[in-house]
This record gives sequence, structure tokens and C-alpha cells, in this order.
Amino acid sequence: MDLSVVDLSPVPDDATATDAYRNTVETAQQAERLGYSRFWVAEHHDMADTLAGTTPEVLLGHLAAETDSIRIGSGAVLLNHYSPFKVAEEFGALDALAPGRIDAGLGRANGSPAVDRALGTERHVENPDEDHAEKIEAVVNHLYDDYPDDHPYGDLTIPRSGEAPPVPWLLGSSPSSAAIAGELGLRYCFAAFIRPQFANRAFEEYREQFRSSQLAGSTDAPEAILAVNAVCAETDEEAARLRAVAEASYQRLRRGETGPRPSVEEAIDELGGVPDPTPATLDPGEWPRAISGSPETLAGLLEQLADRVGVDEVMIQHVVGDHEQALRSHELLAEGVGLAPR
Repeated sequence: MDLSVVDLSPVPDDATATDAYRNTVETAQQAERLGYSRFWVAEHHDMADTLAGTTPEVLLGHLAAETDSIRIGSGAVLLNHYSPFKVAEEFGALDALAPGRIDAGLGRANGSPAVDRALGTERHVENPDEDHAEKIEAVVNHLYDDYPDDHPYGDLTIPRSGEAPPVPWLLGSSPSSAAIAGELGLRYCFAAFIRPQFANRAFEEYREQFRSSQLAGSTDAPEAILAVNAVCAETDEEAARLRAVAEASYQRLRRGETGPRPSVEEAIDELGGVPDPTPATLDPGEWPRAISGSPETLAGLLEQLADRVGVDEVMIQHVVGDHEQALRSHELLAEGVGLAPR
């Protein structure tokens, strides 16, 4: 099984975005050494006191200079906010900075009405799925210079490395996004940490709708990643203790609360105790929003979930209060899965 990482650039307590980005760079460099396949960074708006990951296209430019071989990409650029041509230009420039190792992860999400207004986003379109599919196609056509000569955009150019263009991935958390990926013949990544209950349906829809496409950058057969929230520690009990931060953060989100992540101790207090360790074997159809365990336990859990949806790669997102604990989690998990260090 291949492992990858998506990083949200969490802002440490009493720190700034500068510290968050420094930690992201260190995490990417560690992932490269440990043998992780790819490292993606996210786009979240109006959460800058908690998450500094607002502009993946900017952060990826820095990561291109600070890493050598690991694939880097967006998880995801929220395409409903932007011009497809501008997104393609940004990823063309990234390809020129890190030739042949850029992933263009494309997704969508609405923020608060204020965020959408500030970004100039039209919240209501006649057919959101059709609009999303058209924008994805446009980005890919620009990236691969695949517009016909007589098309209005046929003469437009973007920066390039001359090596393999950025690889397009469609990211989502619903069967509708999976269907779009399948219809376009693109690679798909499902965010199980957002809507785990849709995981099976989404991957089924992806495969049912998949057809080989003439779209440049498409794939001949379904290719997918499962993204999960997971934390690893030396023991199942210690890992469950660290998972308390993810559990409490989700409860806060449901209550509409914002602000810094709780510490482990604060999270345990809010939850009324340490969460139970994730069982080594999940019941059929059981999809926890976050999982935890020792290297052996967590490797087995990831294998179970990957087997359910038929993927060979799992992407790890973590919600851990402490940067050093997050690095240790990635290190232990790499050992448990048996990644080959570079």
C-alpha cells in the first residue's frame, strides 16, 4: 500500500502563519525521506487563526524549492472560486519549478456568504455539477495545450517544464463528485474525513460512471485514493489519546465554534474522557471519521478500509495538537506499513 499526506498548515498556539508554513515544509521533507508518495496542501478560507493553508498554489511554489523527489500538489484548489485559465497558469508555473512532479488536485466548496463575496464567487449556478465539470475540463485543456486550433483559447499558452504536465485529480466527498471524475476519466480522491458515510457509494459511482476519455490527462482505468484522518502512536491507548483532538475539533465544528485547536488535555476534558481505542478490526460498513492505533493496528485498519473501496493508496490527514507528535505519527505509520525510505 502507498501512503501520502495532506497537510492543512495548522497554526501552533501563540504562533503565526510563518510558524505554520515552517512546520509544513518540515513535514513535507520528512514525508519525502520516509517514502510517502505525495504531499498535498489544502485551501481553507477565513480560518487563518487556526489553519494557514489558504493558497496551495503559493505554498507549493515554496515546497518545490524545499523538496527534491516527492510529488506535491493541491488538496484541493477550490475551482468554483477561480478562472480555469488562471489555475492552469499557476500549475504550469509550478510544473516549471518542480518538473514532472506536480499534482493538480481540483475540488469545490462554498464558504460563508462573506467569503464567497470576497472571492467574487457566484454561489448559485443553474447546474453546479455541469459547471464544475466544465471548469475541470477547461483547466485540463489549458494544462495540456489541448484546445483545437480554431477554439477561442487555442492560441493561449501557459508556462511549462517540458516534462510530464501536472497530473489532474478530482477531489470530493460525495457520489456526485465521484460521478464527474468517472465521466471525465480522471483520477479521484475521496475525503473520508469529511463524509465517511458516503465512501462506499462514492467509489461505486466512480467505477460505474468511469469511461476512458479523450480528455488530455485522463487515465485508461479507474485510479483512486482514499483520504482518512488517522494518528499513530507507540500504543493503541496513546494513539486514542492523541485522537481526542480530532474528535473534540469535530464536535466544536458541529457547534459552529471556531478558534485554535484544543490541546490533548483540553480535548479529553471536553469529551469527558479519553476516546476508546479504534478496534483492530472494523465492523462491515463501519467508517469512523477518525482512526488511531499503534503502527501495527493502524496499518491493518488502513488496509481494511483500502480493501473495501479497492484502492492501493491512502492519504493521511491528521488533526493533532502538537507538531512533533504529528511528525512522530507519520514516522511510526511509515514503519508500520513498511514504506521504503528514500
